[in-house]
Amino acid sequence: MIDPFLQYTSLFLTGIVAGTASGMFGIGGGCLMTPVQFWVYTAGGMDTTLATRVAFGTSLAVMLPTMLSGALGHHKRGVVDWKAAAPMGIAAVAGGLFGGTLAAHLPGFALRVFFAVIVIVTAIQMIRHKPEAHDVCEPKGSIRIFVALGFCIGTVSGLTGLGGGALLVPVLVILLCYPIHKAVGTSSACLIFSSAGAVTAYAINGLGATGLPPLSIGYIDILSFAVLAVTTIPLARLGVRCAHACSGKTLQILFACLQVVIGVSMIVRI
Repeated sequence: MIDPFLQYTSLFLTGIVAGTASGMFGIGGGCLMTPVQFWVYTAGGMDTTLATRVAFGTSLAVMLPTMLSGALGHHKRGVVDWKAAAPMGIAAVAGGLFGGTLAAHLPGFALRVFFAVIVIVTAIQMIRHKPEAHDVCEPKGSIRIFVALGFCIGTVSGLTGLGGGALLVPVLVILLCYPIHKAVGTSSACLIFSSAGAVTAYAINGLGATGLPPLSIGYIDILSFAVLAVTTIPLARLGVRCAHACSGKTLQILFACLQVVIGVSMIVRI
């Protein structure tokens, strides 16, 4: 059995890193929180399948207030496109419910490998993409595109326990001509909705499951949620400040490096 002090210290420190990354890159931070939570739960003797679902559900629950904190910080700097974030976010709620429900019944290894490959490929494209292109290219998109994109991102969020920003930001930058800072801000706002839908699915589908931690709501571990959220929420604002201290190209390269880390972790974890 893992020592409780080590358990909660690990979660607390993970929350610091995940919160900063959330605000800086417009991602949920699940790529950092989920592996640590999985280790904590399995080290405590929990079945690996249950540990995966609890790690996913709790991670998504932490993302909800964390992304809200980050989105408000980006909004104050005028880099959230609410005309895109709102329809994407609403569609992402449905996608999150759909993906979260599937994840509660299906093994996820094949999906994680597929997701990892896509993330690494988009990381390469992010490095190659030139921000200067935005001087002659206005951000584009339509309601239909935003709704379809939001549903896909929500589904990915529910299936993988990640916020979906690792895919949403590159799509906004590369395909829809968004400047990187505006893509990060808009992603943060969208992920508020997508995580809400996915969390609801994990909470409902986990009701009555055996072997859950004390003080759980479905697959959401309330105690772990509290330990993580106490650091991720305020640190998201620090991440916002870090993002706006970087040039567009620097932020793109840093984001691409994070994508590689996410892709590799998705393959080797669990």
